[in-house]
Amino acid sequence: MRNFHLGLVLGIIIGVAIGVVSAMAVMSCIRYRRKHLGRSDDKEKVRPRAEELLIRVDGQHSSTMLSDSNISRDSPRTSEWSNMPQWLEGLKRKSVESACGIPKYSYKQLQKATRNFTTNIGEGAFGPVYKAQMETGQTLAVKVLATDSNQGAMEFLTEVLLLGRLHHRNLVNLVGYGAERGRHMLVYVYMSNGSLASHLYNEGHETLSWNSRLQIALDVARGLEYLHYGAVPPVVHRDIKSSNILLDDSMKARVADFGISRQEKSDLHSSDVKGTFGYVDPEYISTLTFTRKSDVYSFGVLLFEILSGKNAQKGLMEIVEFVAIGAADDEGWEQIADPRLDGKFDVQQLNYMAGLAYNCVNPVSRKRPSMREIVLALSEIRKPRNSETYRAMAADTTFELDLKGTVGSSLTER
Repeated sequence: MRNFHLGLVLGIIIGVAIGVVSAMAVMSCIRYRRKHLGRSDDKEKVRPRAEELLIRVDGQHSSTMLSDSNISRDSPRTSEWSNMPQWLEGLKRKSVESACGIPKYSYKQLQKATRNFTTNIGEGAFGPVYKAQMETGQTLAVKVLATDSNQGAMEFLTEVLLLGRLHHRNLVNLVGYGAERGRHMLVYVYMSNGSLASHLYNEGHETLSWNSRLQIALDVARGLEYLHYGAVPPVVHRDIKSSNILLDDSMKARVADFGISRQEKSDLHSSDVKGTFGYVDPEYISTLTFTRKSDVYSFGVLLFEILSGKNAQKGLMEIVEFVAIGAADDEGWEQIADPRLDGKFDVQQLNYMAGLAYNCVNPVSRKRPSMREIVLALSEIRKPRNSETYRAMAADTTFELDLKGTVGSSLTER
């Protein structure tokens, strides 16, 4: 009888143990399936539907993923980022500020500072620009995204993220942004002397002196050199033109408008051509592939614009090619000089600068100089005539700068 009870107890214990183990196994299986399916769903949700653009922000391993093309408009959005593409999902107010260090201004602050958006000082593809007088006494410029903007919401965030991590004396300073009531605004340091284009084409402005033109060209070159070699990863601006060069109260130039800028990465192919007619690299147009040398081409056009005072969208390059027929390296470019200069320029410097510009617009991108070489060349051109470097250049009939430690071929060789 005692043996019977002992067997009964053992049987109950074993049965309970088997039941507990079975229950635990079932629960583990359910949890595993739920976790596995959840991860699969998450992967489906975040799977990129277009080419991704990686922008490193504040650190080697910190990054934000952006898409290089428009995404479906059916996705849910926050009210602050209404009308934005899907790739803005998850990038809310706090994450923007923490990612790029750019503070957010309220709509009411900017409305008051611009007198209810009545202080218009310009118009661009992004939208109207207003002068803003802040309560702190600081004067700023507010660029508002137009509801029918051709550039759209993607360019808005591109500027916020890019300018939040790019800092150089020859780049425009972004000091804040606004995203409220369906309005998206960028807040910059106010550039009191407006754009380079306004000084080249507006008769109301005093004619830019030769020395000012040289300095502006060097300022822009230094800004682009930073984008190409100082930024990590390198950035291609893609829209260098005179209206995107702003001048401060000391006439120092800064590169502006980064709405269509992209980092230079392994895949440089674009779905369509972005830029401004008259400045776009012809090789980029034919291959749909943009590189840093695409910016070099645009900069070459800008140099000719500075030299001639002629509009790049009104036949400037046709004039350049006509003058180039009679020019040889660093001679014969005087015909292209801006008549408003009234002959008040250094002929030797003009010829050297034109020769450099012509090399920048070489139809074959690999034959164009880099922005580092351009900065060095312009720095040498600006040196006083009595300097040793200038005398060496003047004695050389082909204007060959020793850019890499050895004398290379002429800058205008094609």
